[in-house]
Amino acid sequence: MKSKYDMLVIGGGPAGALAGKTAAEKGLSALIVEKRPAIGAPVRCAEGIGKEALCEFIDPDPRWISAEMTGATIVAPDGFVMKLGSEMAGSKVGYVLDRKIFDRELVWKAAEAGCDVTVKSRAAAPILEDGAVKGAKIEHAGKTTDVRADVVIAADGVESKFSRWCGIDTTVPVREIMSSVQYVMTDIDIDEQSTVFYLGNEVAPEGYLWVFPKGKRSANVGIGISGKKSGEGHRAKDYLDRFVKKTFPEGKTIEYIPGGVSVCRPLANTAADGLLITGDAARVVDPLTGGGIYNAMYTGRLAAEVAAVCIGKGDVSRKALMMYDRSWRESKLGKSIERNYLIKEYVIKLPDTKLNEIIHSVSNINMKEFSTINLIKEIIRVNPKLVLELGVLAASLR
Repeated sequence: MKSKYDMLVIGGGPAGALAGKTAAEKGLSALIVEKRPAIGAPVRCAEGIGKEALCEFIDPDPRWISAEMTGATIVAPDGFVMKLGSEMAGSKVGYVLDRKIFDRELVWKAAEAGCDVTVKSRAAAPILEDGAVKGAKIEHAGKTTDVRADVVIAADGVESKFSRWCGIDTTVPVREIMSSVQYVMTDIDIDEQSTVFYLGNEVAPEGYLWVFPKGKRSANVGIGISGKKSGEGHRAKDYLDRFVKKTFPEGKTIEYIPGGVSVCRPLANTAADGLLITGDAARVVDPLTGGGIYNAMYTGRLAAEVAAVCIGKGDVSRKALMMYDRSWRESKLGKSIERNYLIKEYVIKLPDTKLNEIIHSVSNINMKEFSTINLIKEIIRVNPKLVLELGVLAASLR
């Protein structure tokens, strides 16, 4: 760890890894700082990602792919099962990853590109000069070292403190934090090539419960519910335990993972003087699904690309770095986040009777290609009354 870099990356997850790798490939000196002693642990998500989304950044490798999905299943509140089979999904559904190996692979690739990496190293405070971020104070092995940088990338996850220390308002309303718990379970009966989503206020209020296969008779079994619905006796773990007891009574839990996911709009501003904010720290998780791996990699890479241009020009002011903020908001990713936020706000208010009605109505759909947006379009097509309820959003999808 040197005392000066072109770019300092706080966090060694997918966003930080892509930022560090991209910076090194652009010829910049870069350092990734990870507070945990091991990259990729603990796992903090359901580990699912679309095939095309993954291949945009890295070639699939059996070493870190736990399962390949060819279908998806949605279970309505009344128990009705809607299957989206392989003939519809084709090769576009996705993978369930082994994040412990996958995240390490991403950081290894960053290191191979020339990026420095240090683990069990915590960013204790930013270095600020006249309001501009100039690096960070890094705690490592009992010592605190000033590491200066032209640009700092905040990629420190949903609980990000670094951005807040730099004066960015990172507050997320309780109702827009998904309280989540996931078990890694084995010895359970599952469809090993299909993800399953359970909906309903009795199962997962203002959220959903998932079963993501991890191989033979094994799966990530988890739940996310609205933070405002969580309380004594009805926390996320309580709902999940009831489901597991009923559905997988003989299953064995080999890992327990609690956490939180922001399902709000992104931060109002993801750039400041000398600072760019990426991934979960920027709140760019998909508000409808809670998925964030692709979004993290996309914004991490983009942040490094913009930073490289600005460093090359000798201007890392907020005005110059705002190219990053504008670019991701105007991209397909940014537009899908806003669209899915509006859909999420509509869906979480639906009573179970309405959810049942909608899922039953599309039980015989025949989409040429499965995607969230195509599913929503099909729902609107067979439920024309929803046009009035969804207003401008529905019109934009037609």
